[in-house]
Amino acid sequence: MSHAPGCDGQHDRQRRKPWSLALCLLLLLALLLASGLAAITWGSASLHASTVWSVVSQQLLGGGWQADAGQGGISQQHYQIVWMVRMPRVLLAALVGAGLAVVGVVMQAMVRNPLADPYMLGVSSGASVGAVSVLAYGSFAMAGIYAITAGAFIGALLATALVYALAQQQGRLHATRLILSGVAIGYMLMGITSLITLTAGQRELANALLTWTLGSLAATQWSALGLPAAVLGLGLLWLLLCARQLNALLVGDEGAATLGLNTASLRLQLFVVVSLLTGTMVAVSGAIGFVGLVIPHITRMLVGSDHRRVLPVSALMGASFLVLVDLAARTWFSPSELPVGVITSLIGGPFFIWMLWRRTTAMPGGSA
Repeated sequence: MSHAPGCDGQHDRQRRKPWSLALCLLLLLALLLASGLAAITWGSASLHASTVWSVVSQQLLGGGWQADAGQGGISQQHYQIVWMVRMPRVLLAALVGAGLAVVGVVMQAMVRNPLADPYMLGVSSGASVGAVSVLAYGSFAMAGIYAITAGAFIGALLATALVYALAQQQGRLHATRLILSGVAIGYMLMGITSLITLTAGQRELANALLTWTLGSLAATQWSALGLPAAVLGLGLLWLLLCARQLNALLVGDEGAATLGLNTASLRLQLFVVVSLLTGTMVAVSGAIGFVGLVIPHITRMLVGSDHRRVLPVSALMGASFLVLVDLAARTWFSPSELPVGVITSLIGGPFFIWMLWRRTTAMPGGSA
């Protein structure tokens, strides 16, 4: 039997008073700005915060950096590090973190299970297969510069539909079947991704794909930001407009139907939005796991289960989280750089175990 996210115990909900939404958003905006500044300032070549501010302000207000300006001792090297290397990387980390967190929120509402996330349920792996097939074989070439995103979207959509279909039993969605189906499909799709990578016959491509499939934000350029920003903005706006319907899903299909909600139609729309968001994020960053598991759960602890609160707070929290994780991936083993997915797995794995233990001990008799 599945359980609604944030519904581990009625007494927990009564004791937990949600934080003010305005306060949460204000604090998280400050955290995101501080995280972004730290990520731009620290690295193999550390910079002073005033240098970062000078470069950014010149770009935004002064029409760009000029080699002969010599203002404030800002060299071309500083400009390259701040504006061309670290700034787009930080912004992409924020976009991907926000996108994956929002996807986690929606998936947990769709299946009424707080253990659901795009990585655990194989959606990210499906997006990886689609994207890697484009890189290796030129699939979806008709989509032009959006071919990778198109491939990732189709892969994510097919994986989502397959996992959801396998999790059904006599017309009902079962939590155990959902997790097992997601893990099984995810491993199968990861095997397909590895097969494509190793048989592509291109050594350089295989090396690049290996890093990408582990999740990486290295070598991000400004041109990579437009599509994920647009997809995230439009997707989040649509989901906020559907927040009341998402709340209704938490009470179950029967309860939602009594409220006049067509759950089948809503889930179909959510499938498309979730697949588009996941595919777009995976296309630009690779498969980064556990963001969609950790962030929504922490968010519900702070602001409750109302999706009008959960969606914007999760987006900001996910953005800050991935910016800081990417900073750790760049600096902990400098001059080497870890794929960001390695760090999120080291965080998300223990968190997943803790959630399983918490759900088990919260149930009568201590068994799931």
